[in-house]
Amino acid sequence: MAGLSLLTLLDDIASVLDDVALMSKVAAKKTAGVLGDDLALNAQQVTGIRAEREIPVVWSVAKGSFRNKLILVPAALLVSAFAPWLIMPVLLVGGLYLCYEGAEKVLEKYLPHHNQEKNESTHDSEILEGMPEDLIAFEKKKVKGAIRTDFILSLEIIVITLGIVQGHPQLTQIVVVSLIAFIMTCGVYGLVAGIVKLDDLGFYFQRKSEGKGALNFLGNSLVSTAPKLMKLLTVVGTVAMFLVGGGIIEHSIPAVHHFTEALFSPLSAQPILGSVFPYLLTGVLGLLAGAILVGIFTLFGLVKQRVFRR
Repeated sequence: MAGLSLLTLLDDIASVLDDVALMSKVAAKKTAGVLGDDLALNAQQVTGIRAEREIPVVWSVAKGSFRNKLILVPAALLVSAFAPWLIMPVLLVGGLYLCYEGAEKVLEKYLPHHNQEKNESTHDSEILEGMPEDLIAFEKKKVKGAIRTDFILSLEIIVITLGIVQGHPQLTQIVVVSLIAFIMTCGVYGLVAGIVKLDDLGFYFQRKSEGKGALNFLGNSLVSTAPKLMKLLTVVGTVAMFLVGGGIIEHSIPAVHHFTEALFSPLSAQPILGSVFPYLLTGVLGLLAGAILVGIFTLFGLVKQRVFRR
């Protein structure tokens, strides 16, 4: 009798593990797009850091990301169990924040205020001169910004995973969501660490090759490619903010979703336009939402200044 109970228990465990493996595989595929956006955004956030501080900064952001997951995973599971209607509004607020942050970056780049430009120029020159207090403040600002952005993207990954495991036993949900959160965090920040150290790897190959052979060519290629890749990731990261934020807005507001579906349907037969246009429209939606939010907050700030001056 005891042996039969043990076999039944082992069979139940094997069944749960099979479900976990299957659900984790599906969730990994579904969240792969967000993983790419997460990678681009976080690589963008650590640009401008001194070479010797890149890995410590990436590690600080990774620790912040793990803290985000420790908060989000149990919170999302509880909300999913007791108040599932709350998930989409929270996700929508996160999407709007990403759009706002992306629009702010674009507007500051192309329409900088005189004082802002002057302050940024002064601040950058002080950083280059190596003032310790400015370097610490600069790093902290970068880390905080990256952790905030990671919070939104982590929430989206967890919500997507919850949607896949919905209806399965509670234990399967907990294990799959926790596993995906852990794997995604390790994957993203492992890749970010690799990207930011590409130039150092190139310098290492240059030293080892002593200026000759294929190893030297590889080293030179990495050294010349790394800065261009980081600049590209800065652009891709900003675009990803609009794509992720716009996608969340599109799927969270039924009226917007129906409107975009009506626009997509005539183009579905066109292979190129049908695949490119949805992303383009989602990005434009994110940019418009972000620009509106920047305008609202700017107007609010001006009104607040005038009120307090009186």
